[in-house]
Amino acid sequence: MVVIRLAPAGKKGEELYRVVVADKDAALTGRYLERIGIYRPKSKQELTLEQERFDYWVSKGAQPSPRVLKVIKTAK
Repeated sequence: MVVIRLAPAGKKGEELYRVVVADKDAALTGRYLERIGIYRPKSKQELTLEQERFDYWVSKGAQPSPRVLKVIKTAK
């Protein structure tokens, strides 16, 4: 199963999460199929998302995680 989830990156005090498409069994910081965005919780521009790629993966059956859905909803 393919999921769209947040993968941690960045450093302490400057949190950064990549919005990635990955196999459900892959490690959280491991291999992913594609990076489709970046989420910076402490920045004014919180979410940068390639909406076309997000829609493409959802149409192919990828399941967004609850956290990704919440971040997208609050960013709009």
